[in-house]
Amino acid sequence: MAASFYVKTGCPYCAAMRKDLDGRGVSYDEINVGDSPEVIPELLKLTGGKRIVPVLAEGTKISVAPDGG
Repeated sequence: MAASFYVKTGCPYCAAMRKDLDGRGVSYDEINVGDSPEVIPELLKLTGGKRIVPVLAEGTKISVAPDGG
């Protein structure tokens, strides 16, 4: 099952995390919150109410902007 990877256009932290995930061969579904605003409520649940990206949801493991966002 692929992870859910929440990003926004122009986010350097998202680009860096994407590069890391690709380098490690992690499978993910990229969700651009700017293009799909209907996912924002789901993102807010994952982040504890913060409007921040990148967020990677892998099963029960949630990584919220581990290197900044």
